[in-house]
Formats: sequence, C-alpha cells, structure tokens
Amino acid sequence: MDRIKLLCDISELNHLFRDSVSVENFLQRIVVMVTQHMKSDVCSIYLYDDDTDQLTLKATEGLSQDSIDHIGMKLGEGLTGKSLQELRTICVTKASKEPDYKLFVGCGEEPFENFLAVPITRGISRIGVLVVQRKKRRRFNEGDVLALKAVASQLANIIENAKFIMAIHSPAAQAEEARSRSAAENLSFVRGKPASQGFAFSQAHILDREKTFSSLNKKRFPNHYTIAQFDEAIEETTRQLHELQRRVEEKLSDAASLIFASHLLILKDNEFVGTMRKRIEQGTNPPRAILDVANQYMDIFAVSGHTYVREKVQDIEDLIVRLMGNLDGEFECLADYGNEIVIARELFPSDLLQMSSQNVQGVVLVSGGVTSHLAVLARSLQIPMVIAKERALLDIKHSTPILVDADTGNVYINPAGDIVESFHKRKEEQLAHPEDHPPAKQRIYTKDKTRIRLFANINLLNDLETARKMHCSGVGLYRTEFPFIIRSDFPSEQEQYIGYRKLVRAMRKKPVVFRTLDIGGDKILSYYQDVHEQNPTMGMRSIRFSLQNQRVFVKQIRAILRAGKNANLHIMFPMISSIDEFLQAKQIVRTTSEIMTSENVPHNENPKLGIMVELPSVVHLMEEFVQHADFFSIGTNDLVQFMLAVDRTNETVSNFYLPHHPAVLRSIHHVVKVATEHKKSVSLCGDMAHNPHYIPFLLGIGLRGLSVDPVYVPRVQQAIENTDLTHARQLAKELLAQHDTKTIANKLGIRD
Repeated sequence: MDRIKLLCDISELNHLFRDSVSVENFLQRIVVMVTQHMKSDVCSIYLYDDDTDQLTLKATEGLSQDSIDHIGMKLGEGLTGKSLQELRTICVTKASKEPDYKLFVGCGEEPFENFLAVPITRGISRIGVLVVQRKKRRRFNEGDVLALKAVASQLANIIENAKFIMAIHSPAAQAEEARSRSAAENLSFVRGKPASQGFAFSQAHILDREKTFSSLNKKRFPNHYTIAQFDEAIEETTRQLHELQRRVEEKLSDAASLIFASHLLILKDNEFVGTMRKRIEQGTNPPRAILDVANQYMDIFAVSGHTYVREKVQDIEDLIVRLMGNLDGEFECLADYGNEIVIARELFPSDLLQMSSQNVQGVVLVSGGVTSHLAVLARSLQIPMVIAKERALLDIKHSTPILVDADTGNVYINPAGDIVESFHKRKEEQLAHPEDHPPAKQRIYTKDKTRIRLFANINLLNDLETARKMHCSGVGLYRTEFPFIIRSDFPSEQEQYIGYRKLVRAMRKKPVVFRTLDIGGDKILSYYQDVHEQNPTMGMRSIRFSLQNQRVFVKQIRAILRAGKNANLHIMFPMISSIDEFLQAKQIVRTTSEIMTSENVPHNENPKLGIMVELPSVVHLMEEFVQHADFFSIGTNDLVQFMLAVDRTNETVSNFYLPHHPAVLRSIHHVVKVATEHKKSVSLCGDMAHNPHYIPFLLGIGLRGLSVDPVYVPRVQQAIENTDLTHARQLAKELLAQHDTKTIANKLGIRD
C-alpha cells in the first residue's frame, strides 16, 4: 500500500517542484518522501556530470547532511557508480562484502547493509542514481525494486531539468557567465558571414526567450495590480496581436495565414485566463498569477512527445512577455522589435515574418548557416542578416548601438563616430551613383553578345514586384514550401491555388517553375508528427515526403495545374534520387490531370516536368534522365552538401562546404553537357548562381540560364556583361583539369 501511495505522490512531482524554494530543497523533499513510503532507513540521490565523469551526492535522508556535495565517485566506482555505468539495478543484502563496495568514512552508512540502487536515465543519457538502504534484517524484495524503478523513471525528466538549473548556479557556471559578460562588455567588432545583404544601424534587441522569461519569473512585483488592470492588459494584448496579424497579411498575403492564431487562441482559452483570474480573486498579485499559470502550462507542453506541442512553450513565452509588458511597463519593449536590430540564438520563420511586419532593421544570428531557409526568407523580406559565431553577442545590453554591414558580414558594437559616418557616406554614394548598380535590362548579354537568361527565385509573393522591376525572364524556382512552413496545418487546395494564381498572372506568359513541396532537413513542418528522425537531412524529405503523403501531394499538384491554365507552366520535383521516383511523380501528375479533365476542372493539361539536380546519383544517371525529363535545374546548395558530406547548416564544418571543389565543378559540367547535347533546358538556381566569382565558369561550361533571388540580379547582370565567353571557356577548361581546391580558388579569385 505504501508503495502505491509513493507512486501516486511521485506523479505529483511537478507540484512538488513548483512548491520548493530551491532545487536542493526539491531533491531533499524527494528523498524524504521515498524514505517514508518505502520504509527505508536511507534514501540518496546522486547526480552525474558528463564533463567530469563524476557522480556527486546531492540529497540524502539517513546519511550525514554534511556529506552532501562532498561524496563523489567516478563512473563505475563503488556500487552506485557501477549501477550507472552498467545501467542496471543493483540489489544486495551485504553491501560491505561486495567486491565493488566503497566506504565513505564519516557519512554514517556502515549499519545499512541492504542496498538497492537504480540508475536514473533519460533515453541514452545518464542522469544519476537513486539509492535506498536498510539495516541488516530488512531486505528489499521484487516489489521494492519495481517501485524504485518507477520512481526513477518519473524523476528522470524533472531531475534532468534540476541538474541544468543547479549547473547554472554552480561556481564554474557563474564564473563562465561573468567571463561572458566581460567578453560582451569588451566586444567591439565581430566578423560574420553575410546571409541577406543590406546595411542597418540601430539599437540592439537581444532576443533570448529563456533568459527573458527567467528574469520575469525572478522579478519581485512590489506594486499590487487590480483585476481591472489585468483585464485591460488582456484586451490590449489581444488588440496588438490582431494589429500585427493585419500588418503581416498586408505585407505578405501568401505567408500570413494566422501567424498569431496560437497566441490569440491561448488568450481566448477560458481555462488559461480563467485560472489566472481565479487566483487574482483569491488575492494573488496579477503578475504572479500570470506567471504561475503560464509556468504550469509550459511544464505540460514541454514534456510532450510532439514537436508541435513543445513549440507552444515559445508561443506562451512570447505571449506572456507581451501581456506582462502591457501590465507592467518595465517589460513593454521586450515584445516589440520596431526599428531595432535583433540578435538571437535561433529564430522561427514566423519570427522573421513578425519582425518584418514591425519594420525590424536587421538580424544577427549566432548560429545556423548562410544557406539555411531563414537566410533565404530574410532575402525575400529584404531584412539584412549576418550569421556570426560570437556567443558573447547575446550578452550585450539591450539598446546598445549596433551597425550591421550584411554585404561584408561585419558587425560593429558601439561603433565609433568615424565608422558610423563612413557607413552613412556609403549609403549616400549608392543613392547618388546608381551607375554602380546598372539598371536592369530587358535582355542580358555577355561581352561578346551571347544572351543569358536571368530568372527569379521566388520565396514569397512580395518578391514578384522586385522580379518585375529587374525584368527577369520568368520564375526559375518558386519555393512552394514557405507558406507551408509558417502555418500550423497543411494549406488546402484552394488556399494554394489563390497564391499560385497570383504568381502566374504576375509573370504574364513567362515561364514559371513550381518546385513541389521541399520540406525536411532544416525546413521542418512542426505540425507533421508522423516521422521522428535522427538525421532528417537524409530522411523523409522533399519528393520522398510527397510520394509517401500523396493526399498532400495531389492537393498541391491540383492547385498548380489549376493556377497554370494557359500559362508557360513547369513543375519540378526536388531531391530526386532515381528514375523510379521521377516516373512515379510524373505519373501522379498525369493521373491527376486525367481526373481533373473528367471532373471538367479547367487546368494546364501538358506542363513541362523536370527535376532538381541535387544528388550525386542523378549526376551519374543523366544519360537516362534526359530520356524522361523535360528540363533540369541544378540546385547547388544541396548538391555541394551531399557531394562533400557537409551539413550546410552546421557552423562547425562550414569550412568544408566548398562549391569550388573539383568534384562539384565536374558534376555541374557533366549535367550541363549531357542536357545540352540532348537539347534539354538546363539552368542553375543555387547560391553559386549569384556569386560573381563563379559566373565565368558557369557560362564557360555552357550554362545559359541562371535563377537568383531578385535582389541579386544587378550584381549577376554586371558579372555576365563583364564576361567574355572565349576567356570563360578557357577558364572552365583549366578549372576542370585541376584537382586541388586551393588552385581553383586562386583562379576564381576566391579568398578565405
């Protein structure tokens, strides 16, 4: 009966944790509870530190309290260490006689010979050991073992969080925090990598959700607020969210699908707001009532097995910061980014959309890759962005003056007057001398009068205006996944059709290439939970996802075919690895068209069907693919990644991501050569297409079509017009004969 009562009490550990004045107090309450219910003389919790490979006593009932933090052992040392090393329960009746027994003098454990240790683990992670002990005559039985295992299992998640919190307050962590603050205070310049070009000079807005929310939780609120003020804050927060949603819809019609729906639904949840109001009516100060209820919901969401539910924690954090700002003016600025430069560890696509609607001036990310989907989205939103590895940026103070030069990747903190002045002069010169960026031309020719077609990469519909101004020859790549990524569910056929139709009409008979849904890798749908993968970059992504989820795929194909009626329509399949995949996708399009014809649905009955060349397997099968595909587009971002086995979003291996690697250059050449020989259209749409260093090589191997983000058209046009094809062919020949990247880099003029 006591063991059953123990399991019932353990299930309420979240409440126990919230009621504890400290983590140490929480752990101590656990050992007292276990000791009482299991009728043991001793219960102890040891926590494991991966860095030091050390187990340390953190709480005990029955041993000397002076032993806490003073008894430590290596993994595998003593019975406790052995339990965690071998990840197994150890139950013995004469502990001191065991060969692995280790006595710690002064802790008072000598009388307790009956020993039961259960490892505390979470997945494959070692967290610690839960130990109970009794005197000689009272042995542990199988029921005790099962009960302690159940307790350890329940404790795993909470103790892991407790370990994290204790680590934060450890002397080493505090020293590290002090060093980080010192580094931030002395920081004046950071060299990063440009992700989305432009300039920005404004105040810094440090976006660190965990730190911001933590500071709210620690704050004391001497002023007592009324329930009327609470209701006013709820109303004002609701009004602000509706206004933000309106701004996003105005600016980004195709991607604006209820970005703030989750926030608004939480505010309208009677249980959520009602529980706050009930606590306020019972005498709790409104700020504390808000935070208590928010923490309760976040605890529930954080342990969910579903990514989408876990992400709701961030929605609640954002919402509560805004609500608290409307109640207590001190935090008012934390939810608004207007005219500021945001510095963040990570962002969601919806964050960028929100920032765009608030006229954020620039973004500095301290993690991620230049080719990530966030960088692509920032270009569409025309937000200057730099990727920098300097963690100390997150520790600089709010409102610190920041200058971001996203053309070079330079970030200046508290810039000197002469730097700011040169920045302003540079902007003025650009405006005064537009000849430095020649006007876009209807047709673009090389120096020796060969026409090259420049197409636009379209990520969001607001790219279309720039594409038209730049006189792009059409859309070489429409990334259909962005409206999917920022939503909370799959868009319907009609919703997709409306956006696609706007795109087709804007291009006025020019070719439009729709790339079907390309999710996976760094482009995750939080609402799709059917697959949990260790390596999503090589998992169920892109065409594999579409072929496995044909209901989603067919809806998209129907929307594209309807929108493409009477248009120069091309449909391109991403991440094709075999002829079989392409033929299966092609057949789905044909079958869908036949069904639509039988339903009398107007649509394009004969679109061009092609593939994105991103995998090495396609390079080796080009002679076969040209027999089946109508066109090809080389996606160099993924081709480089898979050719060289380099995760393009992993900053630690970014130096190995080399588009000028001889294997990459020869693969691109082979694809272009085979496609051209068979009179099949071929273009290139990766980041290599907008890098002036690569333009002579690409034109020299025979490429006559490039697809770039519209903002890059002026620089690419200039590079094309400066290229003489005779020289370009000779350069390409020389580069294809090289086998080392340094020589190639020198010939291309690429510097580290």
